Amino acid sequence: MAAPDPHQAADPAAVKRHPALFRAIRKRQNPRLRRTDITVTDDAAVKRAVKAASLGNAMEWFDFGIYSYLAVTIGHVFFPSGNDTTQLLSSFATFAVAFLVRPLGGMFFGPMGDKVGRKKVLALTMILMAVGTFAIGLIPSHDTIGVWAAVLLIFFRMLQGFSTGGEYGGASTFIAEYAPDKRRGFFGSFLEFGTLAGYVAAAGLVTALYALLNDAQMEAWGWRIPFLVAGPLGLVGLYLRLKLDETPAFQKLEGGTAHASEAADGVEATAKGDLAKIFRQYWPTLILCICLVGAYNITDYMLLSYMPTYLSDELGYSETHGLLILLAVMVLLMTIIAQIGKLSDRFGRKPLLMTGMLGFLFLSLPAFLLIRVDGILPITIGMLMLGLSLVCMLGTMSAALPALFPTHVRYGSLSVGYNLSASIFGGTTPLVITALISWTGSNLMPAYYAMAAALIGVIAVACMKETAQKPLIGSPPSVETDEEAAELVQAQAPEPKF
Repeated sequence: MAAPDPHQAADPAAVKRHPALFRAIRKRQNPRLRRTDITVTDDAAVKRAVKAASLGNAMEWFDFGIYSYLAVTIGHVFFPSGNDTTQLLSSFATFAVAFLVRPLGGMFFGPMGDKVGRKKVLALTMILMAVGTFAIGLIPSHDTIGVWAAVLLIFFRMLQGFSTGGEYGGASTFIAEYAPDKRRGFFGSFLEFGTLAGYVAAAGLVTALYALLNDAQMEAWGWRIPFLVAGPLGLVGLYLRLKLDETPAFQKLEGGTAHASEAADGVEATAKGDLAKIFRQYWPTLILCICLVGAYNITDYMLLSYMPTYLSDELGYSETHGLLILLAVMVLLMTIIAQIGKLSDRFGRKPLLMTGMLGFLFLSLPAFLLIRVDGILPITIGMLMLGLSLVCMLGTMSAALPALFPTHVRYGSLSVGYNLSASIFGGTTPLVITALISWTGSNLMPAYYAMAAALIGVIAVACMKETAQKPLIGSPPSVETDEEAAELVQAQAPEPKF
C-alpha cells in the first residue's frame, strides 16, 4: 500500500481513534517519520514473545514462591534446632540473601541485554535460575553435613538472585518492545499473569504436599520435590525463548533505522550498555523507578510470599489453611489481570497505579483487622481487599516501567532500577515484618509497613508521566496494521480543522 502524502491533513476519524499516538507524533521534529520507520507487529510473533517471557517470569516466581511457602520447613532442615522464631528469621534471612545480589545481576545482565540483545540474555538467565533452584533440592540437611548445608543453600540462593537480576527487566522490555503501542498494557499484563501463575503453582504444590505428608516426611524429603520440578520447567522455558526472534525495536536500533525517532524524542546518543552513563544521565528516572518498584514490591511480597507464614506463625492457622485461602485469591486475580491491562491502555497507567497505591494506603489496616478475626470469611475478605489493590499494580506496572527509559538503555536501566529496589525493599519484606512483629509484639505491623510503602508509591505515581498508547522513548511507533501505519505518517501533517 502506498503511503499518503505526509503533508496531507490527517483523517479526523483516525485522529479520534488514536488521539494519544497522534499527539505524540505531532510533537516530533524533523526528520519526518517515514513509513519504513513504523513497526507493524505480527500478532502471532507478539503472542509467542508474550508466552516465552511470561513462562520465564512464572518460573522465577515459582522458585521464590516455594521457598517462601516452605520457609518454616526449610528453617528446620537447614538451621540448628532452637527457637522457632530464630529458625524462621534465619530462613527469611536466606530468602533475603538472593535479593542482595540481584542488583549485581541487574548491572551485569541489563547492560549486556542492551549490547547483544534481549533474547540471548533472557535464555542465559533462564538456565542459571533453573540450575540454582534444582540444586537447592539436592542439598543435604544440616543434620547430615552441618553448617555446610546452610552455606550451600546461601550459595545457590545467591545464584538464583544473580540470574533473576536480568529476568524482570528483560522480560518486561521484551514484551513492551514487541507489543503495539495501544495494547502494551494488555500484553504486558500477561507477564504478571505469569507471576501469579508461578505463585499459584508453588502454593498448589506445597499445599498438596502438606496435605499428603506429615511433618517428618516433609522435613525428610517432601520439601525437595518442588525444587526438583524446576529443572524440567527451565528446559521448557529455555526452548521457547531460543525459538524467538529479537525484538523489533532492538532490530531497528541495531540496523540504524530508529535514529529519526531518537532524534525526535530528544534522546542523547549514548553507548548501548554503558552502565556509568545510565547512572549519570538517567538518575532522576532511576529514582522514580526505585520508588515505584519499592512500593509495588513491598505490597506484592507481603501478600503473595509472606501471608501464609503470617497466618500460620502469628495467628496459629495450619500451613494448608493459609495457602488454600491465598490460592483462591490468586486464582481470582489471574482471571481479571488482563482486564486491568486493557483498562490501563484505555484510561492510562497512572489512574490504575494510583488506585492500587491508594487501596493499600487506606485498606491495609481494615484488611488486617479482618484477617485477625477467626473464620474463613473475614480472612478471605481481608485478603481480597489487599489482592484487588495489588492487581491494579500487577496489571499495569510491567507496561509502565519499560516506558520510563529509552530503547538503547532500557534493559540496563530497568534492570538496575528494578533490582536495586527489589533488593532493598522487596526481598527483605518477610524478614523486616517478622522482626517488627517480634520487636513490637503487634501483629498489625504488616499493615503499617504496607501503608508506609503505599504513601511513597502515591508520590511516585503523581510524579511520573503518562505513557499509555504512546511510542516507547527512542523507538518508532508500533502498530497492528498497515492502515494504522499510514495514518500515523499522515498525522505529521498540520492539525486538521474540524
